[in-house]
Amino acid sequence: MGRGTGGPQWIDTDRDLDAIVDVLAGVPAYGFDTEFHRERSYYPHLALVQLSWEQGVAVVDPLAVDLAPLRKVLEGKGLGVCHSAEQDLEVLQHACGAVPARLFDTQIAAAFSGLGFASLAKLVAAIAGERLPKGDRLTDWTRRPLDENQIAYAASDVQFLLPIAAELRTRAEEAGTLAWIEEECERVRTRPIGPAEPETAWWRIKGSRSLRGASRGIAQEVAAWRERSAAKRDLPPRFVLPDLALAAIVQRGPHNREELARVRGLDGRYLKGPLEREILSAVARGRELPAESLHLPARGEAPLEEIGPTVALGLALVAQVAEERGIEPSMLASRADVHAVSSGRTSGKLASGWRDQLVGEKLRALLSGRSALTGDGRGGVRLIGCDADGSRPAAGVDGAEVARGAKSRASVRAAARAADAAEDA
Repeated sequence: MGRGTGGPQWIDTDRDLDAIVDVLAGVPAYGFDTEFHRERSYYPHLALVQLSWEQGVAVVDPLAVDLAPLRKVLEGKGLGVCHSAEQDLEVLQHACGAVPARLFDTQIAAAFSGLGFASLAKLVAAIAGERLPKGDRLTDWTRRPLDENQIAYAASDVQFLLPIAAELRTRAEEAGTLAWIEEECERVRTRPIGPAEPETAWWRIKGSRSLRGASRGIAQEVAAWRERSAAKRDLPPRFVLPDLALAAIVQRGPHNREELARVRGLDGRYLKGPLEREILSAVARGRELPAESLHLPARGEAPLEEIGPTVALGLALVAQVAEERGIEPSMLASRADVHAVSSGRTSGKLASGWRDQLVGEKLRALLSGRSALTGDGRGGVRLIGCDADGSRPAAGVDGAEVARGAKSRASVRAAARAADAAEDA
């Protein structure tokens, strides 16, 4: 499909990719997106790369071309524009060994513009006045050939990115939030990509925080063995050893084949050959693991259920400030972020940058008792700064600034639910 037809270019030769790279290397901004699958693999398997620039759109077939030349674009001076970029960055890093040197995420920018965590379709409709084509969400993008409708559907994910980004930047400049958006985009761009350290995989085992004694060492070693085996074989960890079996092995700590055979969730595949020996070896290593070799999760935080009311109070303040600023509440702070402040942590997203400036200090004052949250008589809330005896406003806490409050109790509850749902955002 050539540019002359008005449709996206289909790039399936190295020569055509080199030509597109030469074009994109000289543009100030380009849009990008990826299609990939990882349901049955450890690493994402890239199926398509979509690219756009002011004069055109291209869909690259990574099954037919070497993507290495794309690094010239990613590491160049152009601004990479994407919608909800986190997974795409991981995919590009794995496939090309690089991510964009500069990033503008339209979903992040929308969250600062009163549009919430908007889908791309919503942004296209609201800003570009267009409707994205409907496609099959279950399309196997690795199958070839793809028909014209499938290619057009994939291309639509980048077709409007540049004009949307331009409009969101203009709105952010007018609202004074562009620096915050850029800071958040840079945080996403530079965050660690890919799997975590294998020795921390045991933290994801259900009930891991309640483990004690040798069980923690067994959990670390068996989970790390599973993680490394999955990476080596390019399989999801649960395909190497089911989650139920992993938890049961940690609980029982089998010493031999007979005890391993009684573990719930295991079938005959795991009771013969190298798998049986590797599992029992990992259990033995874990049982003897020195305390100084144990990788423990962060300490000092009370279980979330023990400070639920405190978190709810903090989320009400977050909702209030977010309402005033037109920011998606879960972009400002998640339930986990408020939990961390309540537990006394001095690091984290609310400890520095624009979040600290906007809500971090207010939240610390509220949760430490230096200020109070009260109803405003109109169904909303307001922050009142108090000194130790509660008799007068405390220095540095401007109650008037935040007295406008959230518009309704419903908005506060909705914001709390959104923050909970976006805890990993």
